[in-house]
Amino acid sequence: MVALVPALAGAQSPPRYAPDVPAKITTPETVETRIGTLRFPNGVPDAATAQKAFDQLDFGRGIDAFLQGMSATSVHALCRGMAEAGAPANKGIGIAESLLDARSLFLTANTTTVYAMLCLDLAAGPMVVRIPPRVLGPVDDADFRWVTDVGLTGPDGGKGGDYLFVPPGYTGSLPADGFRVAKPRTNRLLVFYRAFVEKGDIAAAVAGVRAKAAVFALSDAANPPTTPFVDLSGRKFNTISANDFSFYEELNDVVQNEPADWVEPDEVGLYAAIGIRKGQPFAPDARMKAILTDAVAVGNAIARTNLFASRDPATRIYADRQWFTAFVGGSYRFLDGAARRLDARMMFFYYATGITPAMTEARPGTGSAYAITVRDAAGDYLDGGRTYRVTLPGPIPAKDFWSFTVYDNVTRSLLPTDQKLAGIDSTLPDVKPNPDGGVTVWFGPSAPAGKEANWVQTTAGTGYNIILRLYGPLEPWFDQTWRPGDMTPAP
Repeated sequence: MVALVPALAGAQSPPRYAPDVPAKITTPETVETRIGTLRFPNGVPDAATAQKAFDQLDFGRGIDAFLQGMSATSVHALCRGMAEAGAPANKGIGIAESLLDARSLFLTANTTTVYAMLCLDLAAGPMVVRIPPRVLGPVDDADFRWVTDVGLTGPDGGKGGDYLFVPPGYTGSLPADGFRVAKPRTNRLLVFYRAFVEKGDIAAAVAGVRAKAAVFALSDAANPPTTPFVDLSGRKFNTISANDFSFYEELNDVVQNEPADWVEPDEVGLYAAIGIRKGQPFAPDARMKAILTDAVAVGNAIARTNLFASRDPATRIYADRQWFTAFVGGSYRFLDGAARRLDARMMFFYYATGITPAMTEARPGTGSAYAITVRDAAGDYLDGGRTYRVTLPGPIPAKDFWSFTVYDNVTRSLLPTDQKLAGIDSTLPDVKPNPDGGVTVWFGPSAPAGKEANWVQTTAGTGYNIILRLYGPLEPWFDQTWRPGDMTPAP
């Protein structure tokens, strides 16, 4: 008996106060994961596991910052590009006097509309924007959130007038009348609108903007200075935000220019977690810069895949066609009840710009409708070196006109070719209709014989996507009794 005492003394007896522990709440000492083997001796991470866990956390937050922040860097890039073109914030208005072409880099710009655009920076104080009559467009803030419409869908109802934009937290006095007042959440604002072209007279539309549009500080309202106008047509400048590490530097520029609460606390915290904090330098060390460089590459891959190979069936306009929409759900805030449609928001801001409730209010005979394709009828991606044809059956349900525009997949901007319009539309006098009132259009590096008037040029060695726009879409578009054909390879 004496010999057994040491063994008994060393034995572990169950604690008197012990729970029944479900296996699902435990952490095994060794776990195999996509980031490698993780080890937790006695429930705590070893040094290698801790490094892997924090690397993954920073990597994931870097991806999330890209996907969430691209709306803000898009506004930043647009305003930076406008400044490069000669229209800095508060000091000028850009106008596409002879329309846009592929020399200017814009996300999915169209080549059939006279656009005017300007940027504001309310850090300098309240600003006045004078809107001319007969225009249409939105004002969006630094995170591409809607502030107000101007023109036909705005408070002026198409009559034009003065809009006063007041900085966040402004406590100074404001005029009692004479202005339509907006109090946005951010300093940076983007104002852009379409000037209507009547009877093909582009010059008259441009003259109407130049005669009435202006931007000036409220402090100068009694005697406004002359507003400089910059013709954007044919200029080489970039308005598209980065897909490499410099994306985070762009995002930091936005954060530094805005109030601390310019977005919701979780988003402020997300950016702070990767080193982008209001009032502090963004200076990641070598480890963090390498992680963010990888994160933006993966984030860009996710956004690009979500656009061109979406897994969301709601993007498909027709079950039997390749045409899709980049504006899913019918909410300009991308809401589905209480939930945000994250993939829909990501798709829109990676591909396009400009948010307004008017996007959700299309009615027969008003506004515009959009359909996008990046694939042919067989589901293969469009190849700039091949020739395709597409037919719009007649009658085409567009009260005003229809257009096709081609975009480079890489830049999401107009496809560079020798054709200025990078597309075709029904206002062109030489376009030949089909007997039923529809039209067949050809896309390829060279025009098929006899089809020159109905041909859109593409470039060998490039991939591209197409937007079909119907201006003033009619009921057959909405009830889908009319459907565009798919892109079909020519024999």
